Amino acid sequence: MSMKETDRRWLPAERDALASEASGGPSLTYWQDCWHRLCRNKTALLSMVVVVIVVLSAIFVPMFWPYSYEEQDLRYANIPPELEIYDLGGNSFVYVTSDYKCIDTDGSGHLLGASTLVKDDKAGRTYLYEINGKDLLVDYGVYFRAKSEFITQEAAHGDGSPVTVAEVEYLREYYGEDAPETVSLREAEHILEDKIDRFRVFYDGAQITPAKTVLNKTYIWGTDSLGRDLFIRVVYGARVSLLVGVVAALVNLIVGVLYGGIAGYFGGAVDNIMMRIVDTISSIPMMLYVILIMVVLGSGLHSIILAMGLTYWVGMFRIVRSQVLTMREQEFVSAAVLLGVPTRKILVRHLIPNAMGPIMVALTMQIPSAMFTEAFLSFIGLGVSKPQASWGALANAQPLHQPLSALLPRPHHEYHHPGAQPVQRRTAGLSGPAAEKVSLRYVKTFTFGSKSKDLLFHPRRRGKGGARHQL
Repeated sequence: MSMKETDRRWLPAERDALASEASGGPSLTYWQDCWHRLCRNKTALLSMVVVVIVVLSAIFVPMFWPYSYEEQDLRYANIPPELEIYDLGGNSFVYVTSDYKCIDTDGSGHLLGASTLVKDDKAGRTYLYEINGKDLLVDYGVYFRAKSEFITQEAAHGDGSPVTVAEVEYLREYYGEDAPETVSLREAEHILEDKIDRFRVFYDGAQITPAKTVLNKTYIWGTDSLGRDLFIRVVYGARVSLLVGVVAALVNLIVGVLYGGIAGYFGGAVDNIMMRIVDTISSIPMMLYVILIMVVLGSGLHSIILAMGLTYWVGMFRIVRSQVLTMREQEFVSAAVLLGVPTRKILVRHLIPNAMGPIMVALTMQIPSAMFTEAFLSFIGLGVSKPQASWGALANAQPLHQPLSALLPRPHHEYHHPGAQPVQRRTAGLSGPAAEKVSLRYVKTFTFGSKSKDLLFHPRRRGKGGARHQL
């Protein structure tokens, strides 16, 4: 037997061995493989869907919405999203506003217009309306009269002695037939502030109470103090935030990436000079940039965009520079230099694509960060000019005695005439939707960016899952 017959290196390959070298899936392009891997990550996909919905809503909803962001109707000032309406019979309903004015409504929650005012008795604190040929009286002096009684009792029982219920009208009305003989002064104050009605409504001589609570079909999120639709103002505020975020992202992507790539690739004196320029820019607070630009160009969105364009690319520059400094000594860069590839192509085709992971995370962090910056500047009065809507300006409209209420949905606060206490209703307020939108955009944009970093822009993960790429 010859050596060639015993040497297995010269035997024909078996069919199973050839099959093991076959492609494990269809040939896919780079972007097809990115999309397939993105669809397998439910968190990133859900975040992308939420961001797309917000973007499309900000663009298209104002086109067909019946109200504009600046349209005012003072009759409907401070109308909440939920209405406690009074049934007057004959399919006639009214809603009493925060300043005790009557609004005609239907049974489903549509506002029909202001009721006919007959008399405004400021001394007696009453409004008299005529509806369906009958008188409707709104008595908003209930609290004031009770407050006057409590002040008298507080002066008489300041030593801690109990208050006699029979001597105080609002306590007799509150307890009714089962009234105790005495109560403490603290309990009397608790009843005054939290238990008794702030106003009463009388129709045709009889007191009536709210028949039901319905959703506001005319203004689904209610109105502000000038009678402007809050929903469209929040949606329009999304346009402002998206514009700021997109501009900041474009400046980051163009200026920060190219500037950082050049500094990191050339190094030496070039890198040193470029770094000193960046240090100078970053040493000045952005707030000072905004104020100086507003002095020259005036306040408005253009001043904020210009200030962000001058400062927001600095962080991206540092990230790209550090990535390029790490990769420029690797073998694939040396091979490209030996082959005579121009420096521009080495940066654009080799170095920057391999740094897209950190770039994507930084980019998706900068977009919501720019939105928060614009919201903050509008919150302190350095943002968009009135009557333009901004999420920061909407959050600034909250009451001063609840400074943290913008972080959570809060009750709709109603204010009475001077000296009255605010009344809360179980509805969404002014600052809640705006703050929730900002927070939602931040979370979803960052989630999508952080998830897509490894899924889409990590060169070493290309082809995972058995797919081949057409390079």
